[in-house]
Amino acid sequence: MSFSKTPAPVIFGCSGHTLRPEEKDFFNKHQPLGFILFKRNIQDKAQLKALIEDLKATVSHKNPPLLIDQEGGRVARLSPPHWEAHLPVRVDLTKESLEDAKVRIHEAYTCIAKELKEVGITVDCAPVLDLDVPGADAIMGDRTFSADPHIVSVLGEIAIQALQEGGITPVMKHLPGHGAATCDSHEALPVVDLSLQDLETHFAPFKANATCPWAMTAHIVYSALDPHHPATQSPFIIQEIIRGELGFKGFLVSDDLGMKALSGSFAERARTSLEAGCDAILHCSGLLSEMADVMKGI
Repeated sequence: MSFSKTPAPVIFGCSGHTLRPEEKDFFNKHQPLGFILFKRNIQDKAQLKALIEDLKATVSHKNPPLLIDQEGGRVARLSPPHWEAHLPVRVDLTKESLEDAKVRIHEAYTCIAKELKEVGITVDCAPVLDLDVPGADAIMGDRTFSADPHIVSVLGEIAIQALQEGGITPVMKHLPGHGAATCDSHEALPVVDLSLQDLETHFAPFKANATCPWAMTAHIVYSALDPHHPATQSPFIIQEIIRGELGFKGFLVSDDLGMKALSGSFAERARTSLEAGCDAILHCSGLLSEMADVMKGI
């Protein structure tokens, strides 16, 4: 029996290939909105389907979102031999035309959607609409379509459309733009000192795809917008830039609260992100002690 009727605005990971009894009890008690899966949770198709059904059974609300990062290229939680390998999304116009790239991206995300739907995953944390910026941290690199915001906008739209056509909810990331970060937000807090005019170039692909149903925030400080808070925890950036300037009206989820870009307890990280305007928060490690602390901030 569940202890809560309303889903908590949090998406949790789990620790392994199967759910431990204490994980089932925790999810049943706290009723998270949904779940996110990583390589540590995936062995083969049959195992993954069973894990997903077990996760769904822990909550009382129907159709909890089941998330995964399946971008293609080096960020792919589903991999051979059970799933197809996909090339990085990066476009090199010296080697392929934009028209050929459109076809390639549509085919790749159509295949990804089919693979996700087959096992019961409903939400793909893709596409990446950040720009490829020379000299920036390598965390983005070939995960991005291009340095050209027009190309990113066009191919992002195709990826979003292909996922939706395949019955998968896309999540464009990382708003309002991760491309210029000179460090990895998994390891430290990036500070981007670009002017508002320069930032608007990074905004363009998100603005062009503002009807995407879900989006993910960036754990980055943008000095020209809010020098004191990363976007995930900035009411100004979420309300005035993401909701206002970019025109995004869909479901906004934070990037992983466990990343080192954020500081404070997990309760504080959760509370600050939700108060800033995130619709839900993401916690990925699968560690119950951290998840318990997250729930104190909700």
